[in-house]
Amino acid sequence: MSETLTGVGVSAGVGYGRTLRLTRSVPEPPAGSRHDGDVAAETRRAMAAVEETAVDLTERGERAGGEAKDVLTAQALMARDPALAGDVERRIAEGTAAARAVFDAFTQYRDMLANAGAYLAARVADLDDVRDRIVARLLGVPLPGIPESGDPFVLLAQDLAPADTALLDPERVLAFVTREGGPTSHTAILARALGLPAVVACEGSEKIADGAQVLVDGATGEVVVAPEPDVVERAEARAAARASAARRSRGPGRTADGHHVPLLANVGGPKDLPAALENGAEGVGLYRTEFLFLDRADAPTHEEQVAAYRAVLEAFPGAKVVVRTLDAGADKPLAFLPAPAEEPNPALGERGLRMMRLFPDMLDAQLAALAEAHRDTEADLQVMAPMVTDVEDTEWFAATAARAGIEQAGIMVEVPAAALRAAHLAESAAFFSIGTNDLTQYACAADREIGTLSRFQDPWQPGVVELVALTAAAAEGAGRPCGVCGEAAADPALACVLVGLGVSTLSMGAAALPMVRAALAAHTLEQCQAAATAVRAARTADDARRAARDALPGLADLGL
Repeated sequence: MSETLTGVGVSAGVGYGRTLRLTRSVPEPPAGSRHDGDVAAETRRAMAAVEETAVDLTERGERAGGEAKDVLTAQALMARDPALAGDVERRIAEGTAAARAVFDAFTQYRDMLANAGAYLAARVADLDDVRDRIVARLLGVPLPGIPESGDPFVLLAQDLAPADTALLDPERVLAFVTREGGPTSHTAILARALGLPAVVACEGSEKIADGAQVLVDGATGEVVVAPEPDVVERAEARAAARASAARRSRGPGRTADGHHVPLLANVGGPKDLPAALENGAEGVGLYRTEFLFLDRADAPTHEEQVAAYRAVLEAFPGAKVVVRTLDAGADKPLAFLPAPAEEPNPALGERGLRMMRLFPDMLDAQLAALAEAHRDTEADLQVMAPMVTDVEDTEWFAATAARAGIEQAGIMVEVPAAALRAAHLAESAAFFSIGTNDLTQYACAADREIGTLSRFQDPWQPGVVELVALTAAAAEGAGRPCGVCGEAAADPALACVLVGLGVSTLSMGAAALPMVRAALAAHTLEQCQAAATAVRAARTADDARRAARDALPGLADLGL
């Protein structure tokens, strides 16, 4: 009998086939296990397993390339973390056996991450995987990994570690479903990069039997167990229509009646440029510069920064390149800055611009590097600050940027207070960019890494749509551009609604560009505005989705 489960779709596409489950087969070392008294030998054994694990992760990253390389390099750094190594050595010195010492040290750090805000909570699965790989080596058991199969399959898991996800073969794995995880986890990011249909935070998926036939729709988040043949046929037809529309999608972003909506890419550095260009990005709407600063002992040099920024600017001559200043602090700590005081909720703490106001020299150095990188390029450089809350923040950042020679200084709107007072902030900000991921999290008081709160982590929530509408209207009233750079922009239906609300540019992961371009091209600006009006009148997020579909008839023809 058919059964439909619903999770969070994080990578569009349809996969249909029998299931196999990834199990973490590494046993927990016995509590209280002791070594034979040779502390030095036991420590050497532990550190050798740590280093072998780090090398293996690095090599996997080299084979995978792209975003996977960065993720697995970060995992290798976790393995080599000096604080963790020190904790392991201390436990061994107290008599604990190496495998148990590693297990306990990593578990303690894991619990700290799980309670340290969205960014670090998303790294829990990464840390668990590193721990299990080290422990497996010490116990002499097989490393955890993807099940072997001669036939393609749908992968089920409690969660997937980056080392597993990065090396998934799309020829063997049709799709994957996890019980845990969130839309911003490394697993979700890598699934999108691989183009694998994926659903996370799927309650009940742990009960699906091995070998069951399932249909996974990574766009809707639906997982159908034992689907009827006609259900599979319709889903595969929709997927084929989407793929065909994406292949045909070319040129600038425009509505059917010619209203231009620049479609931009979110990037983390020069490595993301090939995918952005291949998918027709008209510029960059979000350059996440923190990836240049994270997971290193020292701040990047002026020359390193200039080179990384210039590479992106030179790739888009005459086009808009929006750079976000360093978004770090609290839940994304930097090793080369003093550790912040312990915060009960780092997601609401000293991060983004708040952190840079504590360390203005760091911001000054970044802005100086951006100004130099922009010289002799033809890109339209715009620089924005994250985590801006009020007029004082906005004025301070605008003045700081102006002193560095940055001509266009704007702000991210992700704090509800900024959206509510956007008309006042527009007096000092050259532009707005709405970060719908954090705006949704803060407006709905729902940590986006907690799968059980997925219905609140939804940009279709009427309260979130209203905040976007207020911001766009304030920007229009002040003659300021207003873009969206969160995951909402990557949803083709919601992208049309955002344009109808008055958003002027849309920025997203490169893989989403073709379908958003196709959705806009299938509708007039008037239809987008009618959809926006209908969505604002909706009482629930599901009602909003239905209202948008009713007002946007071209979506069905695109398989959406």
